Amino acid sequence: MTEDLRVREFWRALGLPGIVDVHTHFMPANVMEKVWRYFDAVGPLTGREWPIRYRHEEDVRVEQLRAFGVRRFTSMIYPHKPEMAAWLNQWAADFAHHTPDCLRTATFYPEDSAAAYVSEAIESGTRVFKSHIQVGEYSPGDRLLDPVWGALQDAGVPVVIHCGSGPAPGKYTGPEPIGDLLARYPRLRLIIAHMGLPEYREFLELAGRYSGVYLDTTMAFTDYTEEATPFPRDAVHRLSDLQERILFGSDYPNIPYPYLDALEGLTRFDLGEDWLRSVCHDNAAALFALD
Repeated sequence: MTEDLRVREFWRALGLPGIVDVHTHFMPANVMEKVWRYFDAVGPLTGREWPIRYRHEEDVRVEQLRAFGVRRFTSMIYPHKPEMAAWLNQWAADFAHHTPDCLRTATFYPEDSAAAYVSEAIESGTRVFKSHIQVGEYSPGDRLLDPVWGALQDAGVPVVIHCGSGPAPGKYTGPEPIGDLLARYPRLRLIIAHMGLPEYREFLELAGRYSGVYLDTTMAFTDYTEEATPFPRDAVHRLSDLQERILFGSDYPNIPYPYLDALEGLTRFDLGEDWLRSVCHDNAAALFALD
């Protein structure tokens, strides 16, 4: 059986109309090539190889998600320097316009222009933002971001934020800066990427404290990740407690294993079919008000 059919078999067995994947990457070709070169070098840097499983042309990558039965996905973009975010946002807006099953995505960076282009993105229909604390090397508490967080809180637009210290810690990663941010903006809708690995417990605690905090499953629970940063078994019950705020994410196409592995990893702890339905589709469908 082909991988397409096996993925479809997974969600059909749950009685779902498909999958909502909140963590997929589409970006300008030259930027994607740089990202892929980074992952090509991860092996020598960490001792673990990271072969890009779906290294294809953009149109092929889109059609592959559709073949899997992914109803909605995102174009996670992120800047690593000033004066890059607005350009990425324009690219992503055009991509979403021509790819209606992509939730329009935008990003930001701590700079004087951030307040203006984030407000413009919200007003023109952006559905989700991406913040990458590790790659951007910026503090979420940077005062240049105050109007950004305020606008996002008021609009209720979710932000997928890579803030955990995996796969390698950064100057501003970890739960403490996010806890400080939420203390100032308690109604923010933050989606903690990768379940916050390796600080799983701490980010689960933040989700328990703030009703707008979600976590995405990107790379978590898979054999690849469990080998290096296993999910703490004494925290599995928290996955059930927070069932309505856990969202499926894959990191497609930049994963070193088949897409199906990301779905099958969700069954590792036998949390039940209702939990799987919530995570793979229903929670995101509610968050993004999908038909």
